Amino acid sequence: MSWSWGSAGCGKSSLGLALANALGASYIEGDSYHPPQNIARMAAGIPLTDADRAGWLALLAQRLASGVAQGEAMVLACSALKRRYRDTLRQGDPKLLFVHLAGNKALIAERMAARDAHFMPGSLLDSQFHDLEEPAGDERCIRCDISQPLDRLLQQLLQQLAQHQ
Repeated sequence: MSWSWGSAGCGKSSLGLALANALGASYIEGDSYHPPQNIARMAAGIPLTDADRAGWLALLAQRLASGVAQGEAMVLACSALKRRYRDTLRQGDPKLLFVHLAGNKALIAERMAARDAHFMPGSLLDSQFHDLEEPAGDERCIRCDISQPLDRLLQQLLQQLAQHQ
C-alpha cells in the first residue's frame, strides 16, 4: 500500500509516519527525494513547475515499483497535487491507494507557521491550493478531514483502510 497527498502543512509526514508504524510498513518521505535545486526554489518562495516536479515524481514512482517488486508494504508521503502527478506515481504501483488529507487554507497556514526547520515557506500555500486537483471518481482514494487530532485521524484511517482490503 502507498499513499498520502495534500498541500504542504496538511500533516502528510506526521500521519504517514504514524500509519507506517501502525501497519509495520516502510515510510517513504517524498520530500527527501527532491533534488537540491527544487528545495532551493521552494526555500526561496518560488513555486515548483510541472517540469520541476517531473524528475522527483519519476524517482518516487521508481521507489514504489521497487517496493512492489519486493512485496514491501509502503506508506509514501507526497503532495501529488495534480491528477497527472498521481498518474505518474501509479506507474510505480498501479494499485496505489491515495489518502487525501483535506483541510481549509487557514488551518494549514496556521500549522505551517508553527512548524520549525522546514524548507517550504507559508508564502507558497496559495500556489499549492491553486494546483490542488480533487480526486476523480476513478481514483482509489480515501478523504480525511485534517481538523481532527492525529490519533483520531489515524484510527479512522485504519478503519477505512480495513474496509478497502
